[in-house]
Amino acid sequence: MSTHTLPDLPYAYDALEPFISRQIMELHHKKHHQTYVNALNAAEASYAKSSTPRERIALQAALKFNGGGHINHSLFWKNLAPASSEGKGNGGSLKAGPLKEAIEQTFGSLDTLKKEFNATTAGIQGSGWGWLRLEITTTANQDPLLTLVPIIGVDIWEHAFYLQYLNVKVDYLNAIWSVINFEEAEKRYTEGLSSSKL
Repeated sequence: MSTHTLPDLPYAYDALEPFISRQIMELHHKKHHQTYVNALNAAEASYAKSSTPRERIALQAALKFNGGGHINHSLFWKNLAPASSEGKGNGGSLKAGPLKEAIEQTFGSLDTLKKEFNATTAGIQGSGWGWLRLEITTTANQDPLLTLVPIIGVDIWEHAFYLQYLNVKVDYLNAIWSVINFEEAEKRYTEGLSSSKL
């Protein structure tokens, strides 16, 4: 059985500043995501050793939570890019193409999408994720989208924003659009179209 590993970030820990601080990125990646990876490996090892249905069923919550945490965060890191508004990268820049056309057809404009996404995602009670699949949806805790391809996913757990934005989740949601990697989102969108899982 292979073990899961923490993926490297495709940018430096301070690359998303001023929108997401280096401190948040280091804690979020090195501590939180690493914890999901470690716990997933431990749960899978226990599952492999289990000999009864009762033992396997008892491990389902740990597998779902930590597996979801690993899947979601692995996608989230690619979902972000240094901000074009800061002259650092392509984050926050939606160029003409199939994704922009689909967003405009579905929502009317990127600004409308952001408003609807932020309102829906800010309404999550406790922790969870906001997802764009050309419709906006949320999942609780670390639950991943299992049957559909997410185009954009935003972590709404407090560890993703609290050190910088305190309890003002809406400020975090407004800021994160400046570092959304729309090129990666368009790649997922076109892959999803070809697999008809959007």
